[in-house]
Amino acid sequence: MSKRLEGKVALITGGTSGIGAATVRRLVDEGAKVAFTGSNAEAAAKLCAETGASFHAVRVQDADAWPKLMEELHTLYGRLDIAFANAGTEAGDGSIENISIEGWNNIVAVNQTGVMLTVQHAMRAMKANPGGSGGAIIVNSSMNALRAMGNFMAYSVTKSAVIALTKSAALHCALTGTKIRVNAILPGVVETAMITNLIEHSADPVATRAAYESLSPMKRMAKVNEITGLVAFLSSDEAAFISGSEYVIDGASTAGMQGV
Repeated sequence: MSKRLEGKVALITGGTSGIGAATVRRLVDEGAKVAFTGSNAEAAAKLCAETGASFHAVRVQDADAWPKLMEELHTLYGRLDIAFANAGTEAGDGSIENISIEGWNNIVAVNQTGVMLTVQHAMRAMKANPGGSGGAIIVNSSMNALRAMGNFMAYSVTKSAVIALTKSAALHCALTGTKIRVNAILPGVVETAMITNLIEHSADPVATRAAYESLSPMKRMAKVNEITGLVAFLSSDEAAFISGSEYVIDGASTAGMQGV
């Protein structure tokens, strides 16, 4: 593993499982010092012991918690170079007809307001870096920003909204000369531990796996390290001229459709 992130400090939200936890491991392996947020203290403790990262029990949608978090990061590391706005939820989602206002508000709070607060506070911290302003912010959207789901309406809407947020923030940074880059990734179905568990405990694991894999024309799910590799690249100086972009990583799921 290269050490292209040596000397950099990263913050990852929703870092106790799935893509978030895998990204904690990847960025540590790439040489970064990593802090992460989440709500699963037991999983966080194991990840900290494994990687040396620091855990901060923060709900991303809690605006009042962010100033304290940034103070903690400044005390621990003295700077911030990378932020991965990864925390998200589908809890309480449904179709446009059956979603409750409580479900809608919860998903918007985490997936949209939480991302806004992450980007806002990361940008402020990066502007104050010793040696001058600079950094990379990556937003975890979804292929469903481009191909909405009828039964997960709020998730689809919020994942689309944060692409606009990404582009607005990137343009703001470019025009104000902050040297902070902002990009979004749009993963397809990723074979995380959660997905594997769902498959294994389904009534027909073979059929369930086939259903997930059929969502991509490549006939497989993404591997977690394929997603973390993209995050690491966008975090690095190799991506110094990339900002305001959306990177679809879905095995051609949203590329188009087969003709007849």
